[in-house]
Amino acid sequence: MGRPEDKRDTERIEILGELKGEVTVFQPMAIREISRGGALIETGFPLQLDSLHEFRLTLGDRSVVVKGRVAHCSITDVEHELVLYKAGIEFIEPPERVAAVIHEFIEAIQTGRRAL
Repeated sequence: MGRPEDKRDTERIEILGELKGEVTVFQPMAIREISRGGALIETGFPLQLDSLHEFRLTLGDRSVVVKGRVAHCSITDVEHELVLYKAGIEFIEPPERVAAVIHEFIEAIQTGRRAL
């Protein structure tokens, strides 16, 4: 039986020393408030101040990904072993299409509330 590395199309080289990187991992969150410029979200983990992330927002039947900066983050609830955090997110230069989806979602909510 051949070794797994024998199946590679390209050769890997060993890194001597340290080479750093980052990984983007989508974790569940709840959107508590939203505006054209940002959102207040709730997570089960803290977000580092001023860090940049990509957020996938499911807005009705549409989904968009927007880059955002963490403006603030704090613990809001502790229950048994579960800790909840709220974080203020500032959207960073959303593309026109994304901004339009967010705007349309907000307008649909406001229109629905006025009808009540």
